Amino acid sequence: MCETRLSIPEYAMALADVASLRSEDPFRRVGAAALDWDNRVIATAYNGLAPGFDPPRGFWDDRDGRQKYMLHAEVNLCSLFKRGEAKLIAATTMPCTACMQTLCAYGIKEIYYRDVYHESDAPEIAKLYGVHLEQVK
Repeated sequence: MCETRLSIPEYAMALADVASLRSEDPFRRVGAAALDWDNRVIATAYNGLAPGFDPPRGFWDDRDGRQKYMLHAEVNLCSLFKRGEAKLIAATTMPCTACMQTLCAYGIKEIYYRDVYHESDAPEIAKLYGVHLEQVK
């Protein structure tokens, strides 16, 4: 086997990283990728506003004000497949508590992330539900 070949988690993370480049959020760009049970790519997504929404002038200037309108990459990702179709996801940032709950509800068994999100209960939730949660750098 080629020594430079990416592992499956590294491959998924590379896809998530590229997806993050589509984010319109100037403060935090998050990307995510989902692979099925045969490690085939089934979806990529990023954080942003609902499709077709044209924000008013100055919208991006107020981070705290706009944060509640942002759709997280993991939520956008889960909208692209049915429960049980994806085995693993990779996200450029550790899922927040709500996104971790959503990923568990979708039956995701492996979650890989690059950047730690300290305000998240994801590790505790993963442990309870038996989900493999691992940082990939």
